[in-house]
Amino acid sequence: MAQDSDTPAALRRTAEEGARLAGRILRERFPKHRTIEFKGGIDLVTDADRASEAALLDFLRQRHPHHAILAEESGAWQGTDTFRWLVDPLDGTTNYAHQVPHFCVSVAVEGPEGVLAGAIYDPMLDELFSAAKGEGATLNGLLLKASPADRLERALLCTGFPYDVRERPDLPVGLFTQLILLAQGMRRTGSAALDLAYVAAGRFDGYFEFGLKPWDIAAGSLLVSEAGGVIVHIDGRPFDVLKGDVLASGAALHPLLLAQAKRFLDALGWTSRD
Repeated sequence: MAQDSDTPAALRRTAEEGARLAGRILRERFPKHRTIEFKGGIDLVTDADRASEAALLDFLRQRHPHHAILAEESGAWQGTDTFRWLVDPLDGTTNYAHQVPHFCVSVAVEGPEGVLAGAIYDPMLDELFSAAKGEGATLNGLLLKASPADRLERALLCTGFPYDVRERPDLPVGLFTQLILLAQGMRRTGSAALDLAYVAAGRFDGYFEFGLKPWDIAAGSLLVSEAGGVIVHIDGRPFDVLKGDVLASGAALHPLLLAQAKRFLDALGWTSRD
């Protein structure tokens, strides 16, 4: 039986507090000189990522010492029970490194029944998106509702490109090219977690992206579903936080967006890499 501190509502509060804590560090360091390292060709990490993650992990270990943690920069921390935190201390690192003020902290926790709670915090706008399973999603305490849009030509869509886009451009660039000709508009903001939060808030009508990691999408996936939206694997299979190809939208737009994605993937002869 879960302890009182392990209920979705309590876990949500922990996620919110942790996201705000880490976000304050990012905001304080934002105007300062950056130390930047490259993990791959265009995949980077800054001193702010590491400082934010260190503070956040310390907070989670003190609050829930028996929970496991999977964090973007420091990897896995084994726990002794069935809960696991999925942590991205700075989603939108490239934006941050270039002093573009669009980035966030993403914190989520999963149990045997999937993602139970999560929070996404934009420290520059002081916007805290959060959700608990079965309890809805909110932005700074106000209830969120996904977009009612039911026509692609009236839909503002969003996407992102994976770090291996130079080696595998056919999927992200191809689907982008198809959908930009059908939608009202398309945006590419540089933060997958905030993109999903914006779908939950109805700011974006739909979103798709290939090659994401669990810490990118865990909190956002719960926000979308708790706000009445739909999130699935990009070929329509049920959402799985370990499978990084994602399609999310309001419920009315979902069948139209999914049909276009399937048409594109079928024409390409695509088989999921997952």
